[in-house]
Amino acid sequence: MADILQNTKKHVTALLTNELDPEYLYHNLRHTQRVVKSTKEISKACALSDEEKEVLEIAAWFHDTGYTVATKEHEKNSCIIATQFLEEEGYGPNLIAKVNQYIMATEKDWVPNCIEEEIIRDADASHFAQTSYLETSELLREELKLLNIAEYNYRDWLDVNIKMLGNQHRFYTDYAKENWQEKKDDNLKKLIKEKKSIKNIAQKEKLKAKFKGESPDRGIQTLFRVTLRNHLTLSDIADTKANILLSVNAIIISLALSNLIPKLDNPSNNYLIYPTAIFVLFSIVSMILAVLATRPNVTSGEFTKDDVAKRKVNLLFFGNFHKMDLADYEWAINELVKDKDYIYSSLTKDLYFLGLVLNKKYKLLRWTYTIFMIGMIISVIAFALSFKFFGPERQLKELVTQTLFF
Repeated sequence: MADILQNTKKHVTALLTNELDPEYLYHNLRHTQRVVKSTKEISKACALSDEEKEVLEIAAWFHDTGYTVATKEHEKNSCIIATQFLEEEGYGPNLIAKVNQYIMATEKDWVPNCIEEEIIRDADASHFAQTSYLETSELLREELKLLNIAEYNYRDWLDVNIKMLGNQHRFYTDYAKENWQEKKDDNLKKLIKEKKSIKNIAQKEKLKAKFKGESPDRGIQTLFRVTLRNHLTLSDIADTKANILLSVNAIIISLALSNLIPKLDNPSNNYLIYPTAIFVLFSIVSMILAVLATRPNVTSGEFTKDDVAKRKVNLLFFGNFHKMDLADYEWAINELVKDKDYIYSSLTKDLYFLGLVLNKKYKLLRWTYTIFMIGMIISVIAFALSFKFFGPERQLKELVTQTLFF
């Protein structure tokens, strides 16, 4: 017994290693070794004689050797290879017949007629209950592709495997049912979960493609995005400039109130009245214009359903909806997103009115800086002239002249 099993193992190992096409990624020596191991595992749990166990193990070794000859009818070729080897080994004809019987029992749709056939069929499908089943299954898919037998995409291959584990296959022996069925069911659950995951991804991709097709071109998106950002940046710059002028003029007026104006009570300082008045006046006008440049213009904040239906209202500007109820605004936004042209129109209006606001701000700022600059120049000139013609030295000279003549 030991000699025939050892010789069988050496012969089949050499055969599958040297003569099997390397494109057999699944039906190779590794698969055969797994089937032999599973056959011995089940046989040990069944009430079989040593001779029956030996015949089953030999059949397990030879059951896929026919792939070294051809893919089709490989079971028959396996029987021919096994018979030739066993006859040379002097194995009994009755035992050889049993080996061939068990090899043929591994055919795809074979219905087992005895416990030995049940054992080898369960052993041949033992990978259904292994944690590496998904990886092993992928090897079979790739093998079928390389051999030009069949080509499946991943989703279709999942369907094939779910159908196989769910309806087409069953374990026959009590040992396999008790020890492997639960693990097989777990693998089936993994396959179903994987299929659902792929289905969800496919749906997401489909929706993504749909919305991508309905969404504006990247160039249009970039146009609105960049233009809106530039408008907002320019608005921030205008507000900053206005704030600077407000601060500067506030400081100037504060200094004038604290230093210049109190001195005007003295008659000798009367020459400062007009320059100071000019100085303060221009500062006040500059402040007023700076305030006007930054002062917000609040609109009515209400719209009607008719306005939305006729696309008269820009829902993207807060001034058009700040007095509306949330429910009404949500309804209006839902109407907006249904109509791509309405979205473009609203964005365009938003750009346009932002441009009008910027134009007003920068016009006021230009006038503010111009008036501030003119005011500073006129004020300096006024102070200079006042000092020259009406200042203390001029008053002193007039006093001396009056004294000499009177």
